[in-house]
Amino acid sequence: MPSAEVLSAPGIPSLTNHVSGYLPKLRSNQGNYVASSGWMRPSPSNTPMDELRKRFHDEGYVWIKDVIPREVVYDMREHYFSRFAHTGMLLPHISPRDGIFDTSSDPTSHQGIGGVPIESTNALLNAAHADPTYRTFLAHPSLRAFIRQFTGWKQERIVDRAMLRHNCPGSQSTGIHYDQYFLRDGEDEFLTAWVPIGDCAATGGGLMYLENSTTLGKELESEFLERAEHLPKEERVDAFNQFMSKDGFMSHDAVEFQEMHREKVGRWLVGDYEAGDVVFHNPWMVHAATKNEDALGRIRLASDLRFYEEGAKLDPRWMKIWTHDDGL
Repeated sequence: MPSAEVLSAPGIPSLTNHVSGYLPKLRSNQGNYVASSGWMRPSPSNTPMDELRKRFHDEGYVWIKDVIPREVVYDMREHYFSRFAHTGMLLPHISPRDGIFDTSSDPTSHQGIGGVPIESTNALLNAAHADPTYRTFLAHPSLRAFIRQFTGWKQERIVDRAMLRHNCPGSQSTGIHYDQYFLRDGEDEFLTAWVPIGDCAATGGGLMYLENSTTLGKELESEFLERAEHLPKEERVDAFNQFMSKDGFMSHDAVEFQEMHREKVGRWLVGDYEAGDVVFHNPWMVHAATKNEDALGRIRLASDLRFYEEGAKLDPRWMKIWTHDDGL
């Protein structure tokens, strides 16, 4: 199928709007729209590394523009959604490259990771994660070179359990969490890369980060470890054990969570992400996906990757390709 022109949403604020004070209406799976929000700070990929490292240390994340060529990202988007062309998820007569949701379908029947996929979707997701095209995308030389330059590592190691997450407008999105509690059986010095696979407006299901939440993440993990000290190791490292919520997330209500910790954290921060961008964050930064209310009905597609320095102790549970029934 010939590629249709990639759509761009009218009225999506530019970086100029970010400076002028415009703020989008954001919400998570549950609760009201967030009242205290702000814009993340984007950084060109040629920003001096010392400056980026300082931002990462101070803010818990860096959002880097144009890390991966835009066309490479949209090729991956088209390849992924082509798998779902027969499912009724995509708007007919529109290229999978655009990934527009068919609003005549029930979004709960087309949920991805973070929601509750139906059995036929699970089979497609399993195949997509093992697909050689996806595994090649994860090894893109521009991404890997940037990571080595940023971290100073001679060689990086990606955990095999990278994840592809699609999120249709109106479906369940990723709840509030920090990454370390999913990878407790390895070192806590790793780098997460969140890669939007296609343009993703602030209201389109992308990640939002809780400002100044790194210390909170460390405190919450310390409290958990103290409570779970008596548990067998297998349960202690499990994000779904008796001290965690049943789906592994701390909450699905961004307003409530922010209010609960208001003396320690700031605003929910978000960006208008573009294909080629990558957001890097630390293991403790609290984050969640926004509810996908994209003006054009675009399905949010992204991949989250975890990198360690070669030789670090890895969580062995994460050294296998994702499947829907792996229990993690």
